[in-house]
Amino acid sequence: MDVLINVFVALHIIGIASLLGGFLTQMKAMAEGTARFSPAMLHGALTMLVTGVALVGLNQADDQTVNNLKIGIKLAVLVVILGLVYVKRDEESVEKPLFAAVGGLTVANIFIATLWA
Repeated sequence: MDVLINVFVALHIIGIASLLGGFLTQMKAMAEGTARFSPAMLHGALTMLVTGVALVGLNQADDQTVNNLKIGIKLAVLVVILGLVYVKRDEESVEKPLFAAVGGLTVANIFIATLWA
């Protein structure tokens, strides 16, 4: 079971890397007001959602304790990110505050995951 959990953790990290990497590559465009949500950002967020749900299930099946409050907050943040990216994915450019919000929420989700014991 540990190997399977670790595989899903790795996939979860790949998802966050895709989401954050898509944001970071658009930083210059964001300053110019021409940033847009790339397909990699949407797919990264979806990967995070699917692997995160799988990780909760696998950890509970392995009788490990799961902090439901932490998972609930991370899920809520991810749903907001996913909603924003999904709705604005076809637009030529996204408003600077909206694009920055997705980046900020992504970083917040990383800090919640790593700093919350």
